[in-house]
Amino acid sequence: MLEQCWHKVPGGTAVAALETARALSDRQDVRLRGVAARHAGPPPPAWTPPIEVHHLPLPRLALYESWHRLRRPKVERATGPIDVVHATTLAMPPRSKPIVLTIHDLAFLHHPRHFTARGLSFFGRGLQIALRDADLVLCSSRAVVEDCTAAGFAEERLRLVPLGVHSRRAPREEVEGARRRYRLDRPYVMWAGTIEPRKNLPGLITAFRNLERDLDLVLAGPDGWNEDAGTLIAPIRDRVHLVGFVPPADRDALLAGAEVFCYPSLMEGFGLPVLEAMAQGTPVVTSAGTSTEEIAEGAGIIVDPRDPDAITSGLRSVIDDRDAAADLVHKGLARAARYTWDRTAELVARCYGEVEGRA
Repeated sequence: MLEQCWHKVPGGTAVAALETARALSDRQDVRLRGVAARHAGPPPPAWTPPIEVHHLPLPRLALYESWHRLRRPKVERATGPIDVVHATTLAMPPRSKPIVLTIHDLAFLHHPRHFTARGLSFFGRGLQIALRDADLVLCSSRAVVEDCTAAGFAEERLRLVPLGVHSRRAPREEVEGARRRYRLDRPYVMWAGTIEPRKNLPGLITAFRNLERDLDLVLAGPDGWNEDAGTLIAPIRDRVHLVGFVPPADRDALLAGAEVFCYPSLMEGFGLPVLEAMAQGTPVVTSAGTSTEEIAEGAGIIVDPRDPDAITSGLRSVIDDRDAAADLVHKGLARAARYTWDRTAELVARCYGEVEGRA
């Protein structure tokens, strides 16, 4: 399922689906057919699927409602014969063939006030169906495995399938070019993601205000929901760059040019931006108590995301100690090198083989 590519805010789930599909398409033991709702045209260029996508006859909202309430139409109506259905989100198609489901997080259970009423209804119904119909559930972190177990999935249905990252570091000329394009003349702290409540921008901005260092703050990512970044940054607007969505090449260059990457999210299923920052040789400050602590284990500064003073202290420990920062760069690069999309594809293909042929 590649419907996320057409979402207004595709986000990390679309990145995961696209990169996994790209890596799987290079394998000889898997043949993929993409599926999406009916659309008038292709998705934006940055979200173009690497495989052919077949379209079902209903637009997205009608399709999701039909899947979750009526349990039709079958995926095969678009694709023709298949062996396995891979639902890459909690949009659960009918179980006409064995279903492999990817769950990136169950944040809606922990922070319902961060979601719209429509979102809560959609995720709740999808989870109910998944508990009944999913043959295997792919979890990108141990934190998600634990959440899925608590939600009622039997352990034997869960598989740990971490996501990956591209290891190419942006060269100096690309970093300098990106800084010119985005008018970044001063050293900066960077954050990247969809602007929404669980990303904890209020905590980050408070911590940055208390930092008292000659730095700017770069916020890179699309507007999401239930959060007004413009209002949040108003007290320090002259030091904050709201750059919106940036294409992958620019994002990597901006990450590589940052003094430190700060990601104090309240809850994550994986935390791709943390891994992407480490892959660019940038020190990371991120959250305890969620999957980013797991991803940055031993290679980042871990702080309490609910304590702005702790975030400030974490930032200072990197900015004021160049030896400590260099050590984090070294450890982060080594950590990121362990996470590849080829490895993700290998684990996903293994799961396909495990369920193929089940009734």
